[in-house]
Order: sequence, then structure tokens, then C-alpha cells
Amino acid sequence: MTDKIAASIEVSPKQAVENADLPGLFPAKTRVYITDIGTDSAETLTAGAKRVAELGYTPVPHFASRRLTTKGALEERIKMMTNEAGITDVLVIGGGLEKQAGDFSSTMEVLETGFFDKYGITHMGIAGHPEGSPDFSEEVALEALRLKKSFANRSDMELRIVTQFGFDASGFISWADSLAEHGIDLPVHLGVAGPAKITTLIKFAAMCGVGNSISFLKNRGSAIMSMVAGFDPNEIVDPIENHIKTHGKASPIKQIHVFPFGGVKKSSQWLEERGTWDIKTSLYANTN
Repeated sequence: MTDKIAASIEVSPKQAVENADLPGLFPAKTRVYITDIGTDSAETLTAGAKRVAELGYTPVPHFASRRLTTKGALEERIKMMTNEAGITDVLVIGGGLEKQAGDFSSTMEVLETGFFDKYGITHMGIAGHPEGSPDFSEEVALEALRLKKSFANRSDMELRIVTQFGFDASGFISWADSLAEHGIDLPVHLGVAGPAKITTLIKFAAMCGVGNSISFLKNRGSAIMSMVAGFDPNEIVDPIENHIKTHGKASPIKQIHVFPFGGVKKSSQWLEERGTWDIKTSLYANTN
């Protein structure tokens, strides 16, 4: 039995449709999240999910609640994806308070439509923010997670928390362990940046609102100088794995989710080299 934590990864819709490296790049059934930044059509997102499924992976399309337009368009998109790509797993996130484009102002409003249940979605990721968010307070974030946990209790779906990426492993672990104190006992998939240049990570961190984590990384002084050429994500993942070894099933952390800012091929190679992924035998594709 491996002591390496399982991992999922994400790709853009264009990568999902066109990237020639994807066949055989990940273990079979690996969760491959397909991002939605609001610029791709439902047809493009569905085509990406369909190709990911045809390659033997598990497609997990994003639904950014405040970027959705109408209830009718949401239902049609879910119907299209389930019918044409066979999806059963999704990630539903808020999408930023300033970006409301249509009928939905929150993730809960999207969940309460009942469309995901109606079209046979069995697994769902929801957003977690270990460092907080510039859009809302910690208490608001916790209440949102409690509401989603309540939704999970009323639904047949299995929910999990998928977090934003960061670089403070101990902070992420403490956040995950503290959720039970607030009545939230959902499995947690911690976000981790894959191998990439520090300048690239700083750019994406600014875009994604994880400035606290970048400050933490910079404040490590000489350590940052040793990573000028690139970032070693093992510095984040190793402490997470050690924590799980110590706490076992009591830990809510079940998996990592990799943001491949340095490229999907580079992230895949790192995961294979460290023993997280075994491409040949596909031992470590998904947990709960």
C-alpha cells in the first residue's frame, strides 16, 4: 500500500479538447477538472469533458455560479454534459462576488435548482478557502460550507471540499482539521501548485487572491532564493503526507488537487517521479 496521497489535476477547456500530450499522461480514472473562466461555450466545455472521458479519465467540469446566465441555460448545460460526455462528477464554485452574470448570486442557489440530482450527478466538489477570501469573511465561508453540508445530507450526492492552492502546509492542515469543530465533516482535497517558476506562481496567486500564502513564501528569506529557478511542491505535499501518516483516517484530508501552472506535462512527471501516480498500473487515481 502506498503512503503517497492521491492526486487530481486540472486543464483548460482548450487543453482538454486539443492537447496532444493528454493520452496516457495521467493514470486511468484520474479526476481531471476542466476549468470555466466564463469565456467558453457549453459546447466547448462539453467537448472537453467528452474527450477527457474517452481518454479514460474522470472529467470534472467546473460550474462557476456567478458566471452562469439563466436557470434554463444551466439545465441545458448539465443535460448536454451528462448525455454527451457521461459526466457524474462536477465542481461548483462561486466565481467571484463581482462577476455575477445572470440568475445566480451563490453556489447554494445553483445547488437548490435540483438539476444536478435530476441528471444523475453523484459526486460534487465545492470550494474551500484555507487562507480566507477577499470577497467574504471566515464566518461567512464557514456558514456556506455548513449549508452545503446540509444539502449533502438531503441529496444522494457525495460532496467534497476542493481548496484553493497555497504554500503554507501547516496552515492548510490546521484549517482542514478545524472544520469538524464547525460541524463540517466533508472530505478535503487540498490545492497544491505543481512545479512552476516563482514568478508564474506570484502572477497566479495575485489573480486567485492567495496573497497571504505568497507573503508566507517570501518571508522564508533564504529559502526563496533557492527556488528562483522553480518551485518544489514536495515542500508542501510532504508535510501533508506526514500528517496523514500520523492521523490516518481521522484526518479529513483525502487527496491533493494539483494546479499545473508550469504545464500539465511537467506536473504529471513530478507526480509520477514522487510515486503519487503510477501511470502503468493506475494504482492511485481517486479516493473519496
